[in-house]
Amino acid sequence: MTHSPSQPLGSSAVFLGIDVAKDKLDLAGDGIDSAESFPNDARGIASLLNRLTALHPALIVLEATGGYERAILDATLDRNLPIARVQPARVRHFAQAAGLLAKNDAIDARLLAAYAQALQPAVAQKRSANQAELDALVVCRRQLINTRIAHRNQLQLAPSNFVRDTLKNVLRKLEQQIKRVDQEIDRLIDSDDDFSGKRDLLASVPGVGKTTAATLIAQLPELGQIDKRQICALVGVAPFDFQSGRFKGKRRIFAGRTAVRCVLYMATVTAMRCNPIIKAFAQRLKAAGKVTKIVIVACMRKLLTQLNAMLRDRRRWDVPTPATA
Repeated sequence: MTHSPSQPLGSSAVFLGIDVAKDKLDLAGDGIDSAESFPNDARGIASLLNRLTALHPALIVLEATGGYERAILDATLDRNLPIARVQPARVRHFAQAAGLLAKNDAIDARLLAAYAQALQPAVAQKRSANQAELDALVVCRRQLINTRIAHRNQLQLAPSNFVRDTLKNVLRKLEQQIKRVDQEIDRLIDSDDDFSGKRDLLASVPGVGKTTAATLIAQLPELGQIDKRQICALVGVAPFDFQSGRFKGKRRIFAGRTAVRCVLYMATVTAMRCNPIIKAFAQRLKAAGKVTKIVIVACMRKLLTQLNAMLRDRRRWDVPTPATA
């Protein structure tokens, strides 16, 4: 979960940026004359943490860098230092708006410090060990599923018996690995009272299966803790205006957490057939002449809103009666 600073930080506050690469970490910002570089390993991270602690930062910003930022992010949170992880695209847009076109590691670190001061993004909160492990398992499962899809498609066009036999052997092993990951996900959720409680609540909704529940628990920990508008924007199913002057374009959805949105889409397609609330809602939209894509996105938003309210109130899904449907 994340939270925004309660009020703007003062002009004397120290803002820092860390540019993350596979082999090194570059630090820049207030109180640092020139960018400082540290190895991206245990010893380098320990040295960087000591430097950060000495600077007493109001906010540190680093980019999401394919997982290379995870070690320094977790270590910084362990020290109770305020750090935010931001999306690279947003930083590049900020750089373009500021006219900063040059790019190297030192410049990127200073850019992140400027981004921290100007925009003050939400500060990250420490994840539990179980949360981090469940997230890794869900990502691993998704990668295995994508690999299975690719090999199944390749098998249909395989030009020789040898290639087909090889692909079939790989697919068998993938099925075994997916089954093992599913079992490990179930074991981890069962071992955690909070996770198992959330899973049982989420899975009580028609259309929401174990995979959707596990993904929401792992990659949308804010579910049930923020309001419906915030959760829809976070996932990327909140429509935004697209207008300028006399031009009035269609409202659009964009950004958000792609992996969460994908499983929510699949759950919604199922819910539109078997969930009486979502099914009736979809039928009303279709009767009003809405196109299929708009109907599905609206149903995604409604389903997500219901799930958010259920976790907030800690209540299971109830079959609606004719009087309350």
